[in-house]
Amino acid sequence: MKQKLLNLYHKYSCVFILAILLIWAKTYISYLIDFDLGVKGWYQHLILFVNPIAGTLFFMSLSLFARNAKTGHRIIALIHILSTLLLYANILYYREFADFLTYSTMTEAKSIFVGGSNFINGVVSLLKWHDLLYLIDIPCLLLLIRKKDSKLAEADEKLFFSKPCGRKALVCSIIIFLVNLVLAEISRPMLLTRTFDRNYIVKYLGINAFTVYDSIQTIKTEIFAETPDKEDIKEVTAYASNRYASPDKSFFGAARGRNLIVIHMESLQQFLIDYKYTDENGKEWEVLPFLNRLYHSKDSISFANLFTQIGQGKSSDAELMVETSLFGLPRGAAFIKQANNTYYASPQILRSLAGYTSAAFHGNSGSFWNRNDMYKSLGYDYFFDANDFILTEENTTEYGLKDKLFFQQSVQYLEQLQQPFYAKFVTLSNHFPFPYDENNDSFPLGNTPDDSINGYFATSNYTDQALEEFFNYLKASHIYENSIIVLYGDHFGISDYRNKTLAPLLSRDPDTWTEFDDAQMKRVPFIIHIPGLGEGYINETFGGQIDILPTVLHLLGIDTQSQILMGQDLLSPGREEIVVFRNGDIISPKYTYIGDRIYDTRTGELVPDDENVHNMAAEMKQKALQQLYISDLILETDLLKYCRPKGLVPVNPDKFDYSIDPKRLMDEADRLGTKNSSVYYRNNRKSTVILYHTDAPEQKSTTENNNKSVNN
Repeated sequence: MKQKLLNLYHKYSCVFILAILLIWAKTYISYLIDFDLGVKGWYQHLILFVNPIAGTLFFMSLSLFARNAKTGHRIIALIHILSTLLLYANILYYREFADFLTYSTMTEAKSIFVGGSNFINGVVSLLKWHDLLYLIDIPCLLLLIRKKDSKLAEADEKLFFSKPCGRKALVCSIIIFLVNLVLAEISRPMLLTRTFDRNYIVKYLGINAFTVYDSIQTIKTEIFAETPDKEDIKEVTAYASNRYASPDKSFFGAARGRNLIVIHMESLQQFLIDYKYTDENGKEWEVLPFLNRLYHSKDSISFANLFTQIGQGKSSDAELMVETSLFGLPRGAAFIKQANNTYYASPQILRSLAGYTSAAFHGNSGSFWNRNDMYKSLGYDYFFDANDFILTEENTTEYGLKDKLFFQQSVQYLEQLQQPFYAKFVTLSNHFPFPYDENNDSFPLGNTPDDSINGYFATSNYTDQALEEFFNYLKASHIYENSIIVLYGDHFGISDYRNKTLAPLLSRDPDTWTEFDDAQMKRVPFIIHIPGLGEGYINETFGGQIDILPTVLHLLGIDTQSQILMGQDLLSPGREEIVVFRNGDIISPKYTYIGDRIYDTRTGELVPDDENVHNMAAEMKQKALQQLYISDLILETDLLKYCRPKGLVPVNPDKFDYSIDPKRLMDEADRLGTKNSSVYYRNNRKSTVILYHTDAPEQKSTTENNNKSVNN
């Protein structure tokens, strides 16, 4: 046996085989230590062991069609480098987002990373010492190929680089893939047709196969995009009608006619509510003192079980759900891929049905997540981005204007909006990788091996301070008492990959942390603050970001029965408490369905094999998948272009020119004359900006910079 193995080694030891083995080994190692694929049992481990082979052999076989060994080796080196880059890029992406790179993610990168510093700093924070395992073989392989007396390189010339060898290798790769696919189908029937979870495809078929499959599916969708037929429209309208949940009469119209202020809180998670961090000296630090008071206020309806439901669109998916009650896409970001769709979003609904003026505020470039275009389709009258603020080296982070200066500079535009207004503020200081800010170090860094976790508490506390300053202004300017203020977290700040490192700070044992705990960490704060309400409470209902729009509209006295919404009013006594995640997992007060595993939501324990329980969970799963299917059908066919809800008018994106918003705002004030309803005009044409007080140390340099620009 030993001699047979030696003979086999001497016969087939060559650069071609070595390159395949290296890619296979790196991929398999990454499966075990960097990806959490939920592999259970020897059978799934066998599939995991096999799945890197087919794709690697297929692409490497292309080198065998080269005219000579020298050219073939160059192709091998190129394929090896590209395969490694694809694998390593997926590793880094997975560490932060617990997801795999898709074709859409890669092609949309320019709209996600605005500026190089935020991208570089984010990548650096994700690096691990063992990453050398994935990269060290590249220079070694290149040296081996270039070495003149390399026996492995010479072996290629004798055995390979002929068309018959190339054809044999291709056929062999296809056979291995088909065997792999059969094994996968036995474990997971209809793998490529019914799953929403990319984890399954990678687990059963490998990263290369997933990348190819996803690219084909995405390109196919883009090229063969269909328009909806009558049956599609009938199906969607019937579904939306059945989903409608009648509002609670005691709350319907509780904020009728008030200004609506929505604050999109970057990366803020629910576990921070009432959380106190204990430093090395035993001193307790309240991370969110202001939000905690707001959360428990009798003027607030706060939600303890509101989950983020984002997909690959991250922050933009959260905005899409809050604005339209539609889910993000299964692949890529709707803010980019479906920016030209017809939408009936909150700006247009409030304009059409209640005469609201709308504006969005964000201290980053308007091209970030393609907001410049998407906000026009959503119907925003105004969009104030980085071009409308004073940015200096001191008052900005990698992602734009710091929150304290962002809110402070925004009020010059807010006070000019015609009332009632809908104003949305997108914060950004609490953004990954949560870097240390020496100018704002009033909160201690955490004490864990992970710098991102350590900085998360401080940046969250900074945003909390900024929110308190903004609320103080709202009260001083008398905007507060005539407003409803909605605050929500957009997505996780600490990713699944980092949760076990965070666990000790939550008084949890990392060794007992499970995927169920990861699902629980997807809770985000959701607070509806109505000054003067006096009947506020903490609502325990289970819901998601998809439910925010109908909830808020009903509080404003706007019925949603004729609208096409995927969510339900969280205050409605008739709503269903089934929360679906973008990958098809679900969570409810009783059961949490992750992949094909069912947990008891109350205990976190796996549910034993009980036919009744599994049937009930399967029924909830089917409802969840139907919700995703209907939402995808609406977006991918631009169905709302052919189906107008009663009382609403389609948006005309050409009407808006965000490049001159400050001028447009003043032109509108002049046009209205005595009919002007802005805070500025109602305050006897005296600015309320002087009522805004901030302790931001960067304020001085910001003011000086502004004075210079005015003088020039």
